[in-house]
Amino acid sequence: MIEAEVHLSLHNFLRSQAGFPSWPHHLTMARLVARALRLERSALIQVGAVCGYQGRYRTSFVASALMWHGPVIIVAQETVQQLLLRVEIPRLQQWLPANKPIRTGDAWPDAQFQGLLLTSPEAWLKGQFDGDRFPQGIPTIIDGVDDLEDWVRHQLTQEIQPHDWDQLMLACPHQAEAIREARIQLTHELFQHPANPYECYLMSGTEIDLLSRLYSTLDLGNLPDRWKNFWQQFQTRDENLSPSASPALFWATIARRQGLFSLHYAPMELGKILSPIWQRQPVVLIGSAIEPETEAPLFRQRLGLDDITCLKFSCESQAEAIQLYVPYKLPLPNTPEFQAAFIHKVRTLVCLSATAPGLTLILVGDVPLKSQVGAILASEFGSRVQVEKTCLDENGILISGWEFWREHQRVLPAPQLLIIATLPLPSLENPLVAGRVARYKRSHQDWFRLYLLPAALNELQRAIAPVRESQGIVALLDSRVVNRSYGAQILAALSPLARINYLDPSLFSNTDEENLA
Repeated sequence: MIEAEVHLSLHNFLRSQAGFPSWPHHLTMARLVARALRLERSALIQVGAVCGYQGRYRTSFVASALMWHGPVIIVAQETVQQLLLRVEIPRLQQWLPANKPIRTGDAWPDAQFQGLLLTSPEAWLKGQFDGDRFPQGIPTIIDGVDDLEDWVRHQLTQEIQPHDWDQLMLACPHQAEAIREARIQLTHELFQHPANPYECYLMSGTEIDLLSRLYSTLDLGNLPDRWKNFWQQFQTRDENLSPSASPALFWATIARRQGLFSLHYAPMELGKILSPIWQRQPVVLIGSAIEPETEAPLFRQRLGLDDITCLKFSCESQAEAIQLYVPYKLPLPNTPEFQAAFIHKVRTLVCLSATAPGLTLILVGDVPLKSQVGAILASEFGSRVQVEKTCLDENGILISGWEFWREHQRVLPAPQLLIIATLPLPSLENPLVAGRVARYKRSHQDWFRLYLLPAALNELQRAIAPVRESQGIVALLDSRVVNRSYGAQILAALSPLARINYLDPSLFSNTDEENLA
């Protein structure tokens, strides 16, 4: 069977590679992927946050894809594709008994192609939603599915940009005055919303009505494609529901200085949309730390994954342990006292670690607070301090939001000290978050434990993964970890760890166990 062939060949390959990055689950994962290909049975694999960050697991699924006798699609981000093409695939091809043709592209080459195709998540999803770029029945391996929901929503989002209003007036000249008036009224309504860090807002009932009245005056047959697509989605909304309770999300982003706005639509529930896609071909979904449970029930429900084999690999015990400092008496993040106490604690930590080599990373989700911390530290530590920059000193201090760190952590050095201001709970000021929370509330479901907390745990584990590699120190300055019932889940998700109950300069120069509480 293919499982035995892959196991033997990969085992011999790993033994032949001196200094090859160790991971105890290479053979298990390769067998599972090979089994999924043979049985045409989908699988969901969680490789762990550290392994996901390092990418060591990719050798396993690439070996199975190369040795499988039939065609295979690998869906991965462009940077990962380049890594596979330049490193993983050539290294394995020299050893494995496989001579499969390799291609990259946005569509399946031709009906006779029996090789391995590498494509991006955007191209693959576009092919699933919009056409027949990829034949049905071809086994597909999707890497990095921690971000799958974001990929899907981005692909399904419809937009009306400022310049599209001009296109609409050109296409419907007889309704130009009505179009101009509707745009003025929408601008007035949207700019009544109070400012928030995202500058985007769920559309109110009044704004929805203005758009509905505009569409009622237009010749729908002459609409430009963007307006036609937006109208098709607009028609599917339930007019008996408030905008926040609708199964679709309609929101606007505004540029206050320019006086411009854009309109957006995205479906709320993805499960029903994606379920038919999973039936077209067997898929192997690979993520880092999707959920604490092996079966990942919340993730599978949101994405319409029903009958699927699930596997979660354990971490490498104390080899990946972090030193975790969580203060007991820091004010809660939603209190006025928090900001001053947080900045004082950050200064203390940075001063204590001043002579230690390595990067100090300060993760701050609050945009104004992020700028303030950057200004205060820069006045004291000078050019060592950078706010969301990738060009850093050897012992630099980086102040970053969660998204910036997630996007750039693979090109930056692993931090020796990671300071986290607050838990990365999705903000209700974000309309996508607010809309989903409203949906949970309408269904009388626990929106915090079903949505916000799992999202925070996933973000937290991925952010901390580089620190595990450097065996550094994490300071989590959100006292909800010790004052709220869900704190135990957070600490469990961050295991393995050693709790630090005090701060001392020796912590940053000596990591012996005697320094750990």
